[in-house]
Amino acid sequence: MRFASLGSGSRGNGTLVEANGTCLLIDCGFSLKETRSRLARLGKTPEDLAAVVVTHEHSDHISGAGLVARNHNVPLWMTPGTRAQYNNGFVPDLRVFSHHETFSIDAIEIQPFPVPHDAREPAQFVFSDGNHRLGLLTDTGSRTEHVEKMITGCDALLLECNHDPDMLAQSHYPESTKARISGDLGHLSNSQAAEILNAIDHSGLQHIVAMHLSEKNNNAKLARKALADVLDCSTDWIDVATQDEGLDWRTIS
Repeated sequence: MRFASLGSGSRGNGTLVEANGTCLLIDCGFSLKETRSRLARLGKTPEDLAAVVVTHEHSDHISGAGLVARNHNVPLWMTPGTRAQYNNGFVPDLRVFSHHETFSIDAIEIQPFPVPHDAREPAQFVFSDGNHRLGLLTDTGSRTEHVEKMITGCDALLLECNHDPDMLAQSHYPESTKARISGDLGHLSNSQAAEILNAIDHSGLQHIVAMHLSEKNNNAKLARKALADVLDCSTDWIDVATQDEGLDWRTIS
């Protein structure tokens, strides 16, 4: 089982998960041309995708999903609430899942779970090939027991480290935007991500990746330090998925 990032941040998100010949794209917030280019950088084409699965309807996660689905005949999956908000054009194969029920797409089992975020019915996921578990947690405003229960004991974890609270407070963002980002339905700060990591069983982690970093209110050094302090490891061991470069393939063995 392996994973990679096309890019992660407010200008577009996309994550690849692959196991036993099944390749999924989780979110697609890029133009069709950019998506093709970023897939190619990782040795993939849209024809390699078994499905596109979206977490929620915000444009940095969904704006390109319908384009890939329509132009390359790829099924597009989302929650009923996200579907109700979806207005990016007709999709010939649009499917829905409950964020309380496990489902499978070919060789990959997907456990969705609800998260506190300012969208209609957002979901995050744990993916499994039957032997390993990969957790994805971004676009989440606050800790919940259910979220922590879902991602505990994963072999790899993609964890949002959106902002540093001090940098956000001192930024030139409007106060309403600051309140949204830091609120219970916003995005996880470095310290909140560290608290979640500390609360779960992380003893078997082979990989951890800091995701969805703000380009103005965070930096890789701060995110790495917050997570490394919990794991008592070198900051070099913490991966960061960037907006422009994403993250190359990582394998869970």
